[in-house]
Amino acid sequence: MNDKKGLLVVFSAPSGCGKDTILQTIFQNKNCEDFVLSRSMTTRAPRSGEQNGVDYYFVTREEFEQKIAAGRLIEFAEYSGNYYGTPKDPVEAWLAQGKIVILEIEVQGASKVVRAYPEALSIFILPPSLEELERRLRLRNTDSEETIARRIALAPGEIAKSSEFKHCVVNDDLTRASEEVYQLIISEREHI
Repeated sequence: MNDKKGLLVVFSAPSGCGKDTILQTIFQNKNCEDFVLSRSMTTRAPRSGEQNGVDYYFVTREEFEQKIAAGRLIEFAEYSGNYYGTPKDPVEAWLAQGKIVILEIEVQGASKVVRAYPEALSIFILPPSLEELERRLRLRNTDSEETIARRIALAPGEIAKSSEFKHCVVNDDLTRASEEVYQLIISEREHI
């Protein structure tokens, strides 16, 4: 039986700020034996190379709405025309096992979790500038021009929500930002 208390980490940013890359860097370079990355559920189509159950749980709109009706999501939001949400059952099980459960979620859903779980460690990733954010979105080469424009238009409002989070980290240097996020998590774990 694990005597450590579970820790819920809410990790969010506008699209293109590097939250995926920061977490990948932490998982590749740090001791993360107690870390679990919760997978979100979405109605959007998989991008090239993405796998169901690895990157997201890809479901139909009807399946997603059934989960909403059954109360089986911690949070959900509609973003860029698709639903995104966090399945409740695995998160509760991991927390009971004393794991550090990271919810990497979009800003609207993260704000809901921050309000519903004030004891959670909440970390918001900021871009160095809106110009750099746009550059990163374009470099990814994964989204249509319409999607990029929509994400850029949403970013200032999303950045304004950063004040709801306990910590903000500017991703101007991947190594430094990754180390800062890791240390915030480890420090919080030591104090619960």
